[in-house]
Amino acid sequence: MPTSQWRHPGLTPRRNAGLTGYERVLARAGLSPVAGVDEAGRGACAGPLVVAAVILDPRRLAGITEVADSKALSPAAREVAYLQVMQSAIAWHAVVIPSADIDRVGLHVCNLTGMRRALAGLACRPGYALTDGFPVRGLAVPALAMWQGDEVAACVAAASVVAKVTRDRIMTAMDGRYPAYGFAAHKGYSTRAHMEALGAHGPCPEHRYSFANVVGVIADRAAERNGAQNGAGAQNGAGARSPAGARSPDEAQSPGEAQSREWAAAGQPGG
Repeated sequence: MPTSQWRHPGLTPRRNAGLTGYERVLARAGLSPVAGVDEAGRGACAGPLVVAAVILDPRRLAGITEVADSKALSPAAREVAYLQVMQSAIAWHAVVIPSADIDRVGLHVCNLTGMRRALAGLACRPGYALTDGFPVRGLAVPALAMWQGDEVAACVAAASVVAKVTRDRIMTAMDGRYPAYGFAAHKGYSTRAHMEALGAHGPCPEHRYSFANVVGVIADRAAERNGAQNGAGAQNGAGARSPAGARSPDEAQSPGEAQSREWAAAGQPGG
């Protein structure tokens, strides 16, 4: 008769342990501190991908009452959760990967690279890492990929909040440079309002030219321009143009423009 696999009772998270269960179990196993890694902006067609890693202070876990999956929080609740993470973190690090890099090497490669960089940028070396979604090779520490990790592990939820708030602030500032697109409202995601603005004005330099909906807009606008030229004759000129400063998919980016940005803090990070 087959026997069930035995597990050490002290090293198995209880179902009712809450978000901090995995951190507490890993600490008892001698694998602390535990870092959580998560990203924001994978599904957007404009703006950067932001990846964050967070190590929470085990003595301050009770202070993260508002931390949860960032997608489930309102903007105001995310700001409260962000402040709690800043007050409770031993270390955190955020990597900002621009849209030009996403177009150049691909979203998935940027996501994996961002997770490695975020973890490597922490001020203290973690004993274990929890990543959201899928396994990541080359993290240099033992790691576990967790399905919907931002819903079951406090450190991953904290990383989700840091990544989301960081990216939202970037997109809100971007709205001032490109007001025609409404980035402050939709944060670069493919809402109806965003797609209407994209069709009307064409892509700006912050759009991801490798994404299908952006490629489709470029093709549609090229077809309209060619049609107008053929119908009206050569005197009509080049036709419609993208907003000033827009880059083509093949236009090379300068090293300074394409270089990723990073934020990090240790001890008591500021807001």
